[in-house]
Amino acid sequence: MKLGVNIDHIATVRQARGGREPDPVQAALLCESSGADSIVAHLREDRRHIQDDDVQRLRERLGVRFNLEMSIAPEVMRVAQKIRPDQATLVPEKRRELTTEGGLAVARHEKKIGLAVKRLRKKGIVVSLFIEPDQRNIHAARRIGAEFVEFHTGGYALAATKGLRDRKLEELREGVFYARSLRLGVNAGHGLNYLNVRPIAQIKEIEELNIGHAIISRAVLVGISQAVREMKALITNPLSP
Repeated sequence: MKLGVNIDHIATVRQARGGREPDPVQAALLCESSGADSIVAHLREDRRHIQDDDVQRLRERLGVRFNLEMSIAPEVMRVAQKIRPDQATLVPEKRRELTTEGGLAVARHEKKIGLAVKRLRKKGIVVSLFIEPDQRNIHAARRIGAEFVEFHTGGYALAATKGLRDRKLEELREGVFYARSLRLGVNAGHGLNYLNVRPIAQIKEIEELNIGHAIISRAVLVGISQAVREMKALITNPLSP
């Protein structure tokens, strides 16, 4: 299973002081050299962390796949079409949220999202949609031409009881199997950490897990290279003691 490392919170620390450090691009290169299979960055409409210059430099310097998380706002679409990341993951975005709070309502906004998918794919960009693992939105994603879906794992990660966590895990499994039956690639992420990632990593049909906050938090204590290596070991050997 592959690991995508989200570097947004490196930029969050930088923006807190308005300077140049820490540089998310340098962090991304360390993640790459430590085993990350892709780098994820979310270019938000309000530019609260990742900036346009970061996106440009990531595109120029990364050797691994660059996955740009983004809304379909016109100004963000223009950046994506110009930069041409390897992959664009379309996510819902609310200005006041601390982090992405759920999946795209693809079935409800099929025409608008479908147009964005078409424009991005025309530029040679692989398109993924960040959604809940329900059949209605999975089928809509396939219908509008997405090549991947990324399942929102927040319901599983934040479950307050074991029973609820087990139900959310089963929903994810069922969603993965349904998406694969429609020939969609499947990724997953949100809220995953060093304690809860193993059961998700055991779903072999998932191609990649995208993890940010947990890795960056761990990096404060042990360094980013070790934090990435530790997570990569967990998801590639989820049954190890």
